Order: sequence, then structure tokens, then C-alpha cells
Amino acid sequence: MGIFDAIRSQFIEVIEWLDDSGNTLVYRFPVQGQEIKNGARLTVRESQAAVFVYQGQIADVFSPGLYTIDGGNTPILSKLGAWMHGFNSPFKAEVYFVNTKQFTDLKWGTSNPIMMRDTDFGMVRLRAFGIYSIRVSDPKAFIKEIAGTNAHFVTEDIEGQLKRTLVSGFSDALAESKIAALDLASNYDELGKFTRTKLTEDFHAYGLDLTKLVIENISLPAEVEAAMDKRTSMGVIGDVGRYAQFQAADAMRDAAQNTGGGGAATGAGLGAGFAIGNAMAGAISNANAMNQSQSGTRNEQAGTRATCPKCGAANLSNAKFCNECGTQMAVAGPTPCAKCGAQVSAGSKFCNECGTKVESVG
Repeated sequence: MGIFDAIRSQFIEVIEWLDDSGNTLVYRFPVQGQEIKNGARLTVRESQAAVFVYQGQIADVFSPGLYTIDGGNTPILSKLGAWMHGFNSPFKAEVYFVNTKQFTDLKWGTSNPIMMRDTDFGMVRLRAFGIYSIRVSDPKAFIKEIAGTNAHFVTEDIEGQLKRTLVSGFSDALAESKIAALDLASNYDELGKFTRTKLTEDFHAYGLDLTKLVIENISLPAEVEAAMDKRTSMGVIGDVGRYAQFQAADAMRDAAQNTGGGGAATGAGLGAGFAIGNAMAGAISNANAMNQSQSGTRNEQAGTRATCPKCGAANLSNAKFCNECGTQMAVAGPTPCAKCGAQVSAGSKFCNECGTKVESVG
């Protein structure tokens, strides 16, 4: 190898980057200790941007395409004096390739519960998780604000910051939406779009676009879910009294069929039987009381009873003949006592003042 070949090998003539990682946001082309000369070829592929940094300043940004590095298509480099010797002398610069494709299936979730005021359950604590997608929209801003001089910047280097930003925005959007806890599942898409809109400016400050935000699940505390299950069960059951009777009848049937179940099964059957028996006894007692009340009411409406002077059978006070023997009843109305003269009601055998026996009317 001649001396001119050795000198030529020190200069970079092709600048390009093939990403095989899948999670790299920024890659610095290895030019440390090497030089870029006039006429070098720069290849920027789709979903890439090339950023030249000269003397600590961002000099130029190249979009996808094939470039020959000279003063004609790098005016900023020329202005900074990169080729002050007629664009023939080599110069030292840093070249950063920025990946502008979408990075999908990034995870987010609440590390701590979110407090929320709900119309049905009062104060509740919610947890949520999902996925999101990002894309570098401003390579210059992204390098200045986030990547800096990092030679190899990947999604894991910024995921922590983005997750915290997402959770903060989601909590704010959830509170502003005032969606009831029972209606959250039917509003995942709307809540996700609302949250993404709120976070647009925050991500733009990093040179990023939040292209998608998906809410996969919002979960309630275990005790709230248990209360919801009970409320659902009560709605399905309907009439609790009839359901209790049905359950008791099933228990008696199962106890009767399980003849070989041993003492425990027998005890369970007897317990169910006693429960049904008590329920039936209570119902019968209530029915008897009602009948007695109705009977007493009818008796009060019919009036007091009179005794037949011949056979002693009970008759209505206004009856003219006995309903047992047909004997004519005493004339209705009070009669004077033969001894003391006190008025004695019809049908009485003795005076209620002096005790003298009252002569019956035959």
C-alpha cells in the first residue's frame, strides 16, 4: 500500500446507518479521531434523519436521500467554516442518525392507585394500564432536549420519563371527564383520545409525537368489585323472599335425596327443614290471626248472642226462634228485675244487680 492510499484510508467517504436493534432512537456515527472530507457520500434511509453537529452546534439536518457532502448542499456547514480551505480540506464533525419510525407497544401503567370521586361508590381508588406509541417528530429538538451527546440512545432510556408523564396526564383526564366507575369500560377509546390530546404539548417539548394511546384496563379495588357483584346478584334474583323460599325448598329436597350423607348431611337437612317449618308455621299463625280478626269483626257487626231458654243453644240477640230446637226466643229488649227493678238484658238468667233469677219467657 502506497503512502497516498494510507492517507486516503483515514478519511470517511460513506456515511450510513443500518438499524438492526428495533429500539434505537439515536445512533452516533463513529467519527471520533476520523475526518469527513469534501465529496463524502451520505445515505439517509426512510424513517431516518441525519444531524450534523459541528463544534458543539447543530449544523444541519438531512431528511431521507443520497447526498454528496460539499458546500452546495450544506450551507450551514459552510457558514460555520467547515470548509474554509476551498472545500477540499477534511473537517471533524459528529453525525447522529435519528430513527423517525413509530415505536409501538410501549407499556404504561399506574404504580400507585388513582383517587377518584364517584357518584355511586364515593371515593374509590383506580388502577390502569395500557400501551402507547411514539415517533420523533423534531430530530433537532430531540437531540437538544433528550439524547444530548449519547452515542446510543434507546427507548428504555426515556420510557421512565414518558410513563410518568402519561400517568399524570391520564389522572388529570380521568378527573376532568367525570365518567362514573360503572361506565369506564364503555369509554376507554374516548378517554384515551382525550388523554392523548392533553399530552400533545408535553411530548412536543421532547421533539416527540404521541401517536397512539390505548387503555387496556381500568380496575377497581377488590372490595368495590365485591360490592358490584352483590348488587348485580340482587338485580338478577329480583324478589329476595321468593328466592329464599326456593333455596330452602332446594335444601330440603337435597337433604331428602342424600340418605347416605352421614351426620353432617342429616344435620344440614334437618336445619333446612326446621327453617322451612318455622317459615310455614309463621305463615299459618299469621293466617289464623287474620281469620280470628275477621271473625271477631263479623261477630261485632252481627251483634251480641242470646241463649235459648229451652236447650241453651247460642243464638243471635235478634233471633225470634232457636236455631237448634225451634223454641220461641225471649222478647228482645231489657226487662225489669222482679226483686230490685233493675233493667235486665234479654237472655240473661240472673239480675246483674241483685242476683235474683230471672223468669224466662216460654
